[in-house]
Amino acid sequence: MKNNFLSFLVLCTILFSCSKQSSYQGLPFENEQYKQGAQVIPGKIYCAYYDRGGEGVAYHDTDSVNHGSGELNPLNGSYLHAFRSGEGVDISYTKSTDIDNSPYNFVQPPMEMFYVGWTEPGEWTRYTVHVEESGWYEVSILYTSHDGGKISLYVNNEKLTDSLTLPTTFNPADPEGFRQWHHWNIVENLARVQLKKGTQILQLTTEETGQMNYAWLEFKKIIH
Repeated sequence: MKNNFLSFLVLCTILFSCSKQSSYQGLPFENEQYKQGAQVIPGKIYCAYYDRGGEGVAYHDTDSVNHGSGELNPLNGSYLHAFRSGEGVDISYTKSTDIDNSPYNFVQPPMEMFYVGWTEPGEWTRYTVHVEESGWYEVSILYTSHDGGKISLYVNNEKLTDSLTLPTTFNPADPEGFRQWHHWNIVENLARVQLKKGTQILQLTTEETGQMNYAWLEFKKIIH
């Protein structure tokens, strides 16, 4: 009887998890240049390739204006300038004109790489990901943060991590004040998380401070 009851509880847990995934209305991002669909773990999850589905489904943003594509980067027919310009998530790209390629970076990012910026506490983005193998993963992030801040990760609407601290990337040696929001850094081993094989819905949430830029999260399998 006890074993039957335990089996029933396990089945209920599985069905509950599946129901939460099946009720999700977002779809993996694709466009004319990016046709990969669901991003894959292990590997890098590119933050600007959050799911399609709009406000309240694939993302939450504090306003409906993309302050990067179409505003900071005026619409001019360029793929880099127009990328997801009609959506609320704020997106820009790394520029080589002494902005994102300065010697004051902690790491040098690729140029013309999309990133999510202008972040505010409470905002989030979701990603349909395919986990190739169940197990423990080490998470890293490529980001900038003028004042430091905190983020958290969710999977299938369940909190995957506690609050994760991103150290400030402020560099007092840089004479250009505007670049303090563009000093790129990588935090290795930001978190260790356990993931199940298969399709999952990953969520990146800004918890504190904001005004951080996120380029990618990388998940590396931990080999015991």
